[in-house]
Amino acid sequence: MTYTNKNEYLEILVDKYSDMVYRLAMSRTRNKEISEDVYQEVFLRLAKKCPDFENENHEKAWLIKVTINCTKNILAGKWLKNTEELTEELAFSDPEKHDVYYAVMELPLKYRTIIHLFYYEGYKIEEISKILHINENTIKSQLSRAREKLKVKIEGGFGDE
Repeated sequence: MTYTNKNEYLEILVDKYSDMVYRLAMSRTRNKEISEDVYQEVFLRLAKKCPDFENENHEKAWLIKVTINCTKNILAGKWLKNTEELTEELAFSDPEKHDVYYAVMELPLKYRTIIHLFYYEGYKIEEISKILHINENTIKSQLSRAREKLKVKIEGGFGDE
C-alpha cells in the first residue's frame, strides 16, 4: 500500500495493532502500568525505525517480536524486582471468561506467551516457532503443558496449588 506520508502510515499501524500489542504486553507482564509502558515503547520503536514491511503478516510478526523483547527487557530489569504487583480486577460479562483469563495469567511466562499467540492472535505452531525462534516441537510441548495446567486450574478452582 502507498501512503501519503510517514505519519499516516504510522497512524494506520497503531490503529490496526494497538489492541494486540497491549494485550500481549498485559499477558506477559500482568501489570497495567508496565503494559502501557511497553505499548508506548513498541510504537516509539516503530516510529523510529519505520521498517519497510513485506506484507501484513510481516508487520504483525515484527510488532509481536518487539513487544516480547520489550517485556523481556522490563521483566529482567532491576527496578521490577523491587516493585509489588498491583492486583486489579477486570470486569467480565461472562464468568467463564473471567476464570479462563485469570487461569492464563497464573501460568508461567513462557506458557502465557504461547497461549496468547495461539488462541488470541490465531497463530499456528509453525508461525509461533518462527516468531519466538523456538523449535516447533518445543512449542507443541509448551502448548500441551499450558493446556493441561489450565485444565487443572479451571477444574480445580483458584487459590489452591
